[in-house]
Amino acid sequence: MHAITLEGFGGPEKMRWTQLPDLEPGPGQVRIRTVAVGVNRADLLQRQGYYPPPTGASEILGLECSGVIDAIGEGVSGWQIGDEVVALLEGGGYAEQVVVAAGQVIKPPEGIDLVSAAGVIEVAATVLSNLDLVHLQKDEWFLVHGGAGGIGTFAIQYARALGAHVATTASAAKLDHCRQLGAEIVIDYADDWLTQLMMATEDRGVDVILDIIGAKYLADNVAALRDDGRLVIIGMQKGTKGELNIQKLLNKRGTIAATSLRQRPTEQKAEICRQVEERVWPLIASGQIKLAPETRVSLQEAAEAHQLLASGDVIGKVILTV
Repeated sequence: MHAITLEGFGGPEKMRWTQLPDLEPGPGQVRIRTVAVGVNRADLLQRQGYYPPPTGASEILGLECSGVIDAIGEGVSGWQIGDEVVALLEGGGYAEQVVVAAGQVIKPPEGIDLVSAAGVIEVAATVLSNLDLVHLQKDEWFLVHGGAGGIGTFAIQYARALGAHVATTASAAKLDHCRQLGAEIVIDYADDWLTQLMMATEDRGVDVILDIIGAKYLADNVAALRDDGRLVIIGMQKGTKGELNIQKLLNKRGTIAATSLRQRPTEQKAEICRQVEERVWPLIASGQIKLAPETRVSLQEAAEAHQLLASGDVIGKVILTV
């Protein structure tokens, strides 16, 4: 098979199209002939040396893919060779073949082609698991940073499907996109987003925040929480070390959580995938959640895809086609 490998850590120029031995599924695994691969910010961090895969996982980039099962390991039931699937991966997606635990494989959403389906399972699993963690409720106010990206595009719609009110930050050129998804408050992050949010909510703030930014926004995120508010951090695009005013958090009875889907045990990821298939796929099939706009790039041109995502110019999802 061929795959994108890294010739050391650094920029996109470190990525190489390489021939490697074919993979064989072990017990409890299936092998997928890859059709498409979703590109995520985590891939850019791993390429730069900041986000290593879990112990024992493939060092090849790629956390989600779609394709066709072409080999089945011992002890796997419920799947047949030729089945079309999507998979949540610990790594290995930027390749013509992947092997993955059978529990992290599900059917694609009804009515969605395999290429588009490659870009939805990781965002769906991330958003669902984290909003379950912080118990987002109907009529609560929810803030997601980066509303025009893959996570944000999905999170706005999923929160609305739960009956929550949504605020989001994005670049000025992408605010209309966020409004069309259902966000009621849209804020240009280049301005003072905290002041704008507090004005729009009459100084009440929000109940739940989903944050992909990290350290840079920590203090402002705490300031934006209502009493009993919950902040869940899932990214570190703008730093890993921030300063926390514990007194402010105590006064609000606030909660801060930080999670990594990639580092969860296989059993947890399998259950999350099952929940995605059961609770999210029907929302996509009915049109209540629409997939993010796509930019498709050939797998061999993965370096170009990374440049596009890093530029911030694209709306929605970047997908590699095999």
